[in-house]
Amino acid sequence: MAPRIGFLIGGVQKGGTSALASFVRQHPQVRLPRDKEAHVFDAPSFDDGWDAPAVDLCYQAHFDADGAGAGLLHGDATPIYCFHPTLVRRIARYNPDMRWIIILRDPVDRAVSHYRMERARGHETWPLWRAALLERWRLAGHADDFSLDSPLRRHSYLARGDYARQLDVLFASFPRAQVLLLRNDELAAKPAQVLGQVWDFLGIPPPEVAPVFGRVFDGGHRPLPESAPVRRLLATLLRGRIRRARLRHDIHW
Repeated sequence: MAPRIGFLIGGVQKGGTSALASFVRQHPQVRLPRDKEAHVFDAPSFDDGWDAPAVDLCYQAHFDADGAGAGLLHGDATPIYCFHPTLVRRIARYNPDMRWIIILRDPVDRAVSHYRMERARGHETWPLWRAALLERWRLAGHADDFSLDSPLRRHSYLARGDYARQLDVLFASFPRAQVLLLRNDELAAKPAQVLGQVWDFLGIPPPEVAPVFGRVFDGGHRPLPESAPVRRLLATLLRGRIRRARLRHDIHW
């Protein structure tokens, strides 16, 4: 029997995965976890000895009872999956035919949004400029730490913007034809067109009733002005990562 999960909205965090998942789940043939993010492969309790049926058993509790019908396409929308090589390798073992949808956002804007989320949750006390400068030391020793309060989860503001590294890892385990790269700004500007790409990629017809588009989880924060010193600092710290993404994967910001 084929693995239950056939596609992932697998990254990036604060890149628009919530909006994309809310639009995709409106398709009658698609089923996503009840709470959007199942966090199966990054769970601290994950056992690398599990086979596909064991992983599917973990997923079972995340879907409603109507999610077992024939012809349904099951997915997951956990954005940390593309961030760590261990998670990508776990997923490759589980389902080598997995289809990945990765939605990218300007790394500076992504970092700011990530910081604001952690600040609102009470997980961050440093100002943004100091958190950015201290990141490498805060993450030191936590490269493979998937605990729920790990600095790798909470404070990886710059690291998660290293798209070249993440895509290099992803393409080492999956053919490029199984990866759809989207952009947050294009989803916001022309959602119907972007969703058309998603339906084609997943191999399903467009829904008879078009999805209802709207803003999802708008934090109400104003964008940082281009002239803001902390924005210039983030751009400087991310410059090498942005350059590598442009050279290796033709991603421009």
